[in-house]
Amino acid sequence: MKKEFLLMAGLCLYLSGWAQTDTTGKSNINNQGDTIKIGSMIIIKKGDADTGNGTEVHFHKRHYYRPSNVSTNWFIVDLGFANFNDRTNYQSASAQAFAPGSTSDWFNLRNGKSVDVNIWVFMQRLNVIKHVVNFKYGLGIELNNYRYTENIKYLTGPTKIIMDTIHYSKNKLAADYVTVPFMLNFNFTPHRRQEFGLSVGASAGYLYSSRQKLISSEFGKKKEHNSFDLNPWKISWIAELQFGPVKLYGSYATQSMFKKGLDQVPYNVGIRLSNW
Repeated sequence: MKKEFLLMAGLCLYLSGWAQTDTTGKSNINNQGDTIKIGSMIIIKKGDADTGNGTEVHFHKRHYYRPSNVSTNWFIVDLGFANFNDRTNYQSASAQAFAPGSTSDWFNLRNGKSVDVNIWVFMQRLNVIKHVVNFKYGLGIELNNYRYTENIKYLTGPTKIIMDTIHYSKNKLAADYVTVPFMLNFNFTPHRRQEFGLSVGASAGYLYSSRQKLISSEFGKKKEHNSFDLNPWKISWIAELQFGPVKLYGSYATQSMFKKGLDQVPYNVGIRLSNW
């Protein structure tokens, strides 16, 4: 009954529209007919305007995306580059005790070879203010790999870094962390599936594995597992930018990755593969 009433009302408005010219409610279709839009109902007039032949009525349903108050994203992967800001004073006694004879050139990294791979088991987003402001948190692992250009070697018991006489075709320090991120998310298009926004916050990571991997023609492949006096905790400022399907991430630690001797602050940038 309600549909028939709307139909009759629409037809009455349509017929009365022929008595006056209304450019805001009508438009030509293929130069042969006219349309009137009333809410979600569209009346299409085809043929002779005097006889009313060929009148069609269409109901169009609007598509409106309603995000959930709590949404979860499983198994997110980050692919990026790892580096560090070297603030070490190599003339200091602590630096020379930790790495005798060292300079900043000792720790140069190979371009494009020092990588960061993060695997987040989950990230969850909670609505705070109208889905525009959200709270994000998660759990995962960070895998940082630093590829050196020079033939430096980490010794243990106690930890000391030397410049070796052996040429290494591969010289890598790996530091892996279990990490929990916390972010405030700003979603500027909350009712679109392809979102545009940003997230800022901090993360806390605990070092669960570290090792140096060396490959040379003299000794082949060698791998040394040790803490190397790395800081067990990694606290970082983190950010994420989202441009529809493209997502970028970055992190910058609040302190050196080493407990003593060297002041090297790690940072990472890359792309994030996730649903949101």
